[in-house]
Amino acid sequence: MLYDIKLNNAILAEDKHLPMYDEMSEKFNVEYIAGGIFIHPFWMLQIPGATSYMGSIGKDKYGEAMKKDATAAGVNVHYYEDESTSTGTCGVCVLGGERSLIANLSAANCYKVEHLKKPENWALVEKAKFYYIAGFFLTVSPESIQLVREHAAAHNKVFTMNLSAPFICEFFKDVQEKCLPYMDYVFGNETEARTFSRVHGWETDDVEQIAIKISQLPKATGTYKRTTVITQGADPVVVAEDGKVKKYPVIHLPKEKLVDTNGAGDAFVGGFLSQLVHGKAIEDCVRAGCYASNVVIQRSGCTYPQKPDFN
Repeated sequence: MLYDIKLNNAILAEDKHLPMYDEMSEKFNVEYIAGGIFIHPFWMLQIPGATSYMGSIGKDKYGEAMKKDATAAGVNVHYYEDESTSTGTCGVCVLGGERSLIANLSAANCYKVEHLKKPENWALVEKAKFYYIAGFFLTVSPESIQLVREHAAAHNKVFTMNLSAPFICEFFKDVQEKCLPYMDYVFGNETEARTFSRVHGWETDDVEQIAIKISQLPKATGTYKRTTVITQGADPVVVAEDGKVKKYPVIHLPKEKLVDTNGAGDAFVGGFLSQLVHGKAIEDCVRAGCYASNVVIQRSGCTYPQKPDFN
């Protein structure tokens, strides 16, 4: 069966994709790995409880695996557990080291803002000083994002998001635009950046110019200037702030050492944030991001060695 998937892309599963998950299990030696951004900043920080994570899972074996892996990693997870839907899964197809993601959101699509408002959960928001929300969450609970971004703005905290996928920029443009004024750091890759540019009618594919334009979009507060960080695979990382662009080289990796690129973007963000929370300079944040993503792409799936070797 043809599933119409493309390399270096991320899509939401449609009905035609649903048989693919069983087909993968039957025909290939499939690895099952707990997903989510939560592991990346913790692995670099190595401080139990320093990061907290909220999302939605089902009451099934995959949900239990998510809780078990997150807790073992030292992450403070507060999941909303949906009793009527299975835990979300993401099919990762890898060819020549390049990945394609097909996400069947299931319970991940069922997060309720009421869960965020519970005192024990909102206490985590109040305690935090930095926030990161994946762009994918725009499709799930914009109300939750609104509460967090407005809290961050009101208390001079750092709010960050990711463009996450071309379809987010294209089909969820309106809700994304409502968040942009609150974003102090915007992450993305070159494909997402170019889609963002096209959707906004900027008529340029120049990643450096796009990064500058994103950084100069209106801000809700003047506490922090917006910084745009665009990764480009093996090409330099583009960082735009104050109307200027700097490019930072990535760590060279011989092609024979590339296992798969799944998780590279999340790993970069996790590494970047691990230094940002310590008040480090941008070049140190980028260097940490490049290190974390370099480690991940040499392994199968979103996995790490026990501890980082990063100075």
